[in-house]
Amino acid sequence: MKSNRHRTYLMRAGLVAFVALFARSPIYLHGRGQSISTNGKELFEKRCSGCHAMDRDKEGPRLSGVYGREAAAVPSFEYSAALKASKLKWTDESLDRWLRDPEKLVPSNDMTFHVESADERHALIAYLKQNPGK
Repeated sequence: MKSNRHRTYLMRAGLVAFVALFARSPIYLHGRGQSISTNGKELFEKRCSGCHAMDRDKEGPRLSGVYGREAAAVPSFEYSAALKASKLKWTDESLDRWLRDPEKLVPSNDMTFHVESADERHALIAYLKQNPGK
């Protein structure tokens, strides 16, 4: 009998330890909106910074403050005619669609890069939301 109790105790303790570790994991936290900014920042630096910066125009426009802004609204950047005419506002949905397939959302735009992974798109969008600009 003591052996069964001990085994049950160990199983419960193991389950509690697993739940405690999982609750702090990036996979769990991603869905809860935590730890995503670090991941989003790393993704931005790895996947986007070749063409974009947060605070200055490069090959692409500056992205600080992009969330909630109308598309093609940075005066110092020369956008494609298609993006200027798009009348888009950058929201969770429009950014997700844009990052998934820019050409499908706005045909004849100048951005050819896309992000296939939904998790990566969500992390990037969360990072952009945290950089409201000035």
